Amino acid sequence: MQAPSPILVANDLACSRGDRLLFRRLSFSLEAGAVCHVTGANGSGKTTLIRSAAGLTTPFSGSVSRRGDLALLDERSGLDPDLPLAKALGFWFGLDGVAATDAIMARLRLDSLAEVPVRYLSTGQKKRAALARVLGQAAPVWLLDEPLSGLDTASQDLVSELVRQHCAGGGIALIASHQPLDVPGMTSFAIEDFAPAEEQDG
Repeated sequence: MQAPSPILVANDLACSRGDRLLFRRLSFSLEAGAVCHVTGANGSGKTTLIRSAAGLTTPFSGSVSRRGDLALLDERSGLDPDLPLAKALGFWFGLDGVAATDAIMARLRLDSLAEVPVRYLSTGQKKRAALARVLGQAAPVWLLDEPLSGLDTASQDLVSELVRQHCAGGGIALIASHQPLDVPGMTSFAIEDFAPAEEQDG
């Protein structure tokens, strides 16, 4: 039986950090094939939105609902820093039942780094390794927090290509980034547009 189409819906969402309300009255509905790009300055609430969508942060008010498994990319790769990259990824690939491990490594240009301990990887290499984890999960809903940071131009283009392919196959991607992506049909909004009035005026 075919799995139901994925959805990701935010309804009148408001989130805070400490005593500060970051945004409010934020609603969106993403269905299969949809890509949404959330822009905003550092500290404006992009990461909080992604974490709320992932169920890692409780909203101040409103709700997020989802149908379909999710893969989260954030600043924590979850890779053992002491293991060679192939073994560190292999742990997660094993849990996710990934068969095409070599293909994923090659797709992210990581095959030549297989024996390098994770701790010695550059920022961009670690980001590509984290993206390999996302591919391995084969989840229909992608939540990507600053997926382009630390990447060179070629790797940034690769991220856009991966998102295009994911959504062309019926996936969903919610992407928080202050950098542009090349994904036709992508919708976008600035999270500052949902800041409380005093934040907008200040």
